[in-house]
Amino acid sequence: VGKEGGSVMDNKRRKFLKMAGATVLAGISAPAVVKLSSTSAVASGGGGHEAPAAGHGNESGHGEEQPSGVRLGMVIDMRKFYQDQGMLEEAIAACVKAHNVPQIPDPKSEIKWIWKTGFGNVFPEHSQKLRSEKVKDNQFPALCNHCDNPSCVKACPTKATFVVEKNGIVAMDFHRCIGCRFCMAACPYGARSFNWQDPRPFIKDYNPDFPTRMRGVVEKCNFCGERLALGLEPACVEACNGTGAMVFGDLNDPHSEVRKVLDQEFTIQRKPAAGTKPSVFYIV
Repeated sequence: VGKEGGSVMDNKRRKFLKMAGATVLAGISAPAVVKLSSTSAVASGGGGHEAPAAGHGNESGHGEEQPSGVRLGMVIDMRKFYQDQGMLEEAIAACVKAHNVPQIPDPKSEIKWIWKTGFGNVFPEHSQKLRSEKVKDNQFPALCNHCDNPSCVKACPTKATFVVEKNGIVAMDFHRCIGCRFCMAACPYGARSFNWQDPRPFIKDYNPDFPTRMRGVVEKCNFCGERLALGLEPACVEACNGTGAMVFGDLNDPHSEVRKVLDQEFTIQRKPAAGTKPSVFYIV
């Protein structure tokens, strides 16, 4: 990736190579991760994603400035999707294609990485009374929140679900998964799906660059770790074509685009009372 060939690497590719700093995170095996940026950033109190100081264990660290490495997160600007719900369909389709997500018609067996649902399902803890027509009439994207304090990781007995220390992605090793579904029970966001049947016959547009799964395995959004390793944006972000509907980046870098959005806009997170500290923020 570091060689300069005949064509010039565009700004987005350069930005994500520097930010992601990861080897393949496709879930085949627990990856060795390399941070390509030599300088560590300091998270400000506004982002709500400060890393605990050394010796502080699992204390929240919120409201304090702590040195940290790359911490990937996303802001979803619903104002953009209100204007174009078709763009949300395109973002979902991009994820499905990139990760061979099976399209199983039975809702009891469906597999979801990023999906759309109503405001009340995404934010059940928020008041549903007298919601605006704009909120009522639109669907919201939901996905794995790649939490700072992920309950799914604690629940997994085989370490099939783990946190990539260099960037905070909650990743999966599909081969380690024994299908116990403890992670599904622990996740407060319903962001994990279980393959009750062989998913391969339900893949409509096969992508040979990403591994398919098998029956008895849990799967979920991986923040496109395999794309980040190539200097690419997550598939859903790319599908939004620079509209700002989905902004992805390093939450610990005060100069990153995602942090600038968080500094300027009021955002909410899903089920903050669960204590998992989600890395996905919404502008509603």
